[in-house]
Amino acid sequence: MPVRTVARVDDPAALLAAKGSTRVSVVVPARDEEATVGDVVGRVRAAWVEDVPLVDELVVIDSDSTDATARVAREAGAVVHAAAEVLPSLGPARGKGEALWKALHVTTGDVLVFLDADLVEWGTHFVSGLLGPLLTDSSLALVKAVYDRPLLDADGREAETGGRVTELVARPLLALHHPELAGLVQPLAGEWAVRRSAMEQFSVPVGYGVEVAALVDTAALLGASAIAQVDLGRRAHRHHRHDTLGPMAVQVIAAVEARLERGASRAPRSSATLTQYDRGPDGFVPHPRAVDLAERPPAVSVEGYRPATEVTA
Repeated sequence: MPVRTVARVDDPAALLAAKGSTRVSVVVPARDEEATVGDVVGRVRAAWVEDVPLVDELVVIDSDSTDATARVAREAGAVVHAAAEVLPSLGPARGKGEALWKALHVTTGDVLVFLDADLVEWGTHFVSGLLGPLLTDSSLALVKAVYDRPLLDADGREAETGGRVTELVARPLLALHHPELAGLVQPLAGEWAVRRSAMEQFSVPVGYGVEVAALVDTAALLGASAIAQVDLGRRAHRHHRHDTLGPMAVQVIAAVEARLERGASRAPRSSATLTQYDRGPDGFVPHPRAVDLAERPPAVSVEGYRPATEVTA
C-alpha cells in the first residue's frame, strides 16, 4: 500500500478527545537561530500548551549555538537542553539527527513532533496537522508535512522554490531503491511527527540523513502504509548557500546507502571528505570538508533509556 495523503484534523475538541492519555512532545532542534526560535516556541506554547492543552512538553535541543538561541528559546517558554550535555559519555557529534536522537532521552512523549527553528512563514496548525493522523489512526507511525515551499533570500524576498537536495538527491534515491516511498512529496521536510515506539528502534544518522533514514526504517519495520503525509499549506525558510547543500546531500546519500549495506551485511562508512572549489587568483582552490556519516544506535539499546511502554506521565 503506498504512502497516503491524509486530511488535517483542525478541531481542537476532536484532537483533545483523540489524544486521551497520549503524551505529546514538540521538539525544536536549533543551532544559531536566535532570530526565529523565539517565535516558533512562543506561538506553539500559546496555541497548544496554554490555549488548548494538546502539547505536554515543548523542548528545544540546542546544538552548540554560538548566539543567544538557548536564552531566547528559554525566555519564550521552552525547556532547553544542550545536545552536548545529553549522554556526554557517548562522545561528541554535531548535526540535526544528533539533536533529534538526543531528544528521545530528555522527553517523555509517546508522540514526538519535530519543527525546524528557522521557520518564517508558517502556522501553529503545523503541530495539530501532524499530530491529528497519529492520534486518530493507530496504524500510522510517522507523518510528514507537505507544503508549498518558497525560499527567501537575505532580504526576505522569495528567491526560488525550495527542495534542491530533495529533487536532485533524495527523490532519485527513493526511485531507485525505495519506490514504495515515491509518493512522498517532500521526503526531507523538517516538520514531521513519529511514535516513540518506532523511532526508539531506529539507528539515527547524526546529520541531515535523519529524515530519509526514518522513512526507510519505518517502511522496513512496519511497511510503507505506516507512513502518511498531510498538506500544511505554505512554509518558508531562509535560503541556504549552494555550497552548504553538498554536505547535506552526502549525508542523505549515505543514510540510504547505509541501509543497503546492512542488507548486504557490509559495514556502512562513518565519514567522507567532500571537496568543493572556489576560483582564486591562481586558479581553482580546493576546499575539502569532512562530512560526518556516523549514526547513533537505537535508543532502546542505550543503558538507562526507558522504552515507550515504560514511559509514564
